[in-house]
Amino acid sequence: MAITQLSVFLENVPGTLCKAVSAISGAGINIRALSVADTRDFGIMRLIVPDVEAAKEVLSDYTAAETKVIAVKMEDRTGALKEILQVLEKAGINIEYVYAFAAAVPNSAYVVLRVDDVEAAEAVLSQNNVPTLSDEDIAILLP
Repeated sequence: MAITQLSVFLENVPGTLCKAVSAISGAGINIRALSVADTRDFGIMRLIVPDVEAAKEVLSDYTAAETKVIAVKMEDRTGALKEILQVLEKAGINIEYVYAFAAAVPNSAYVVLRVDDVEAAEAVLSQNNVPTLSDEDIAILLP
């Protein structure tokens, strides 16, 4: 099941990331997962939050977009991610980017995957017994 990621475009200057994160935390919104990729002039902050609309509201000074991504639960062991990537590769699904997040669940690891075909990826992952998370799962997993 796909989850909602918020992508926020930030000017690549000192203090911009701190200001954006401060706005989110100041509104009492817990960041569940975070990734920042940059270029010379701007960065893209990708985050998973329990209330996307509230986060967009406090980040109204920035350009933000919602994206459907897949959160995958896997065993915390060598090779687990490789196996998931091979399932997607075999199905011809392109992975645009990946980032990880942590949860206090023993022997588990989590990644967020942005793929070119979310529905096909979810189907092939399900067929291969790879658990995916919903927005509701994220809220429960990471209170």
